[in-house]
Amino acid sequence: MLLPAVGIALVLTLAAAATVPLRDRLYLSVAQTVEASFLGPVAGLVADKGLLVLVGFTAALAVWLWRSDRRGFGTLAVGGLGVVSAYLSSELIKLVVTEPRPCRALGIETVLECPEVGDWSWPSNHSVIAASFATACILAAPRLIWLVAPLAAVLAFSRVAAGVHYVHDVLSGMALGVLVVSLVVAALLPYVSRLPLLSNAPRSEDRAG
Repeated sequence: MLLPAVGIALVLTLAAAATVPLRDRLYLSVAQTVEASFLGPVAGLVADKGLLVLVGFTAALAVWLWRSDRRGFGTLAVGGLGVVSAYLSSELIKLVVTEPRPCRALGIETVLECPEVGDWSWPSNHSVIAASFATACILAAPRLIWLVAPLAAVLAFSRVAAGVHYVHDVLSGMALGVLVVSLVVAALLPYVSRLPLLSNAPRSEDRAG
């Protein structure tokens, strides 16, 4: 569980580092193209409100797991603690790094209004949260990887398309979300799974057998 997550986080981190020398060129090529095209309103909507879709999906999954797979529900619940931890970690990093938003640093028109000074760019909180929720869902119900992983990626990169983040912001944010949630689940799940409410509840496939 933990080793694959570390590998994914490492790949995302290396990809983020590789884009830093080209950050302005990559950002401008995406943000200006989308802003001037018919995709602008769509990108803005996804970047601004799309995270609600993933949150709603996670809530629905929690209800389903509570009824059919209490151990999976326990994993998702611990993953929720990981989501909070990842978000708080991202906020702390932002306060230390204080990277200006690209839309403010480069002074261009973007799909979304450029955040105020002090609302820092690296890492992308939206990307952290999207990857965190996706990771929690995948750890609780691995078969969902083909649905939630692409959804999280679309939500993350919509922030570049909308003009409020560099590419390395979203890649780093996704790496942070994957890593922190996986670490929290690996550390806490053995203890949480001992709770009577979860430890005595068979998985749905166990009951089916």
